[in-house]
Amino acid sequence: MLLEVPWLFLLIAAFAGYFHTVTGFGLGMIVMGFAVGLGIAPVTSVAAVISLMTLINCVVALPGRLHHVYWPSVRVAALAIVPSIMVGVLLLNYLSSSASVIVRVLLGLVIIYAAAELLLKPSLQAKMAGKASFAVFGGLSGFLGGLFGIAGPPLIYHYYRQPLEPIRIRNTLILLFAVTSGVRTLFVVSQGQMNAEILLLTAWAFPVVAIATWLGRNWSPPLSANTMRRMVFVLLIVIGGSLVISGLLR
Repeated sequence: MLLEVPWLFLLIAAFAGYFHTVTGFGLGMIVMGFAVGLGIAPVTSVAAVISLMTLINCVVALPGRLHHVYWPSVRVAALAIVPSIMVGVLLLNYLSSSASVIVRVLLGLVIIYAAAELLLKPSLQAKMAGKASFAVFGGLSGFLGGLFGIAGPPLIYHYYRQPLEPIRIRNTLILLFAVTSGVRTLFVVSQGQMNAEILLLTAWAFPVVAIATWLGRNWSPPLSANTMRRMVFVLLIVIGGSLVISGLLR
């Protein structure tokens, strides 16, 4: 890599870490969207970096909170996540080598979908969804996690429709994201794709994101939650739309 590339990636990681802290959403999508859109690193490398960063964050966040996890849904969702991650990684490898334009357009559409999800307030269900639905949404999240390292949107939407306490939803999602990131990382290693570029980008980015997170917690902008959600929506729409348009123009 050229010397200036890591510094530009670090700026993106810092911005994404701060933005994610004050809004609660968007770290992986902002890093992936900007890095791929600006051509800083291959999408396969960025996805692996996002998975490693997510795994580290989850491992730090989980100790002492496992009793808040809704275990019946975790078992079902995890069984669907594992094979779908592998399918996503293999599809990304194939498309990256033969159809990079399709990868760019698909990434843009995923980011736009996630942005639209911000404005869709999920209606709360009267009773817990069946096991089959957790398997379906787990499979969708695993596929997106394998494809782009962005597993959040399907599971987040599904869990926030369930009649569960917010603390149980948050910790269940953290555990499932740890499973997704861990399985993806192990599969990438088994494929011989965990190269020095990925490890260096992760090593550089993690302390930068940690500092940005601390800044976001202590110096967040004086804006309402709705205003912050609209900011995230606009930013993600711009990122996703630019990826789709640039991909189609190619």
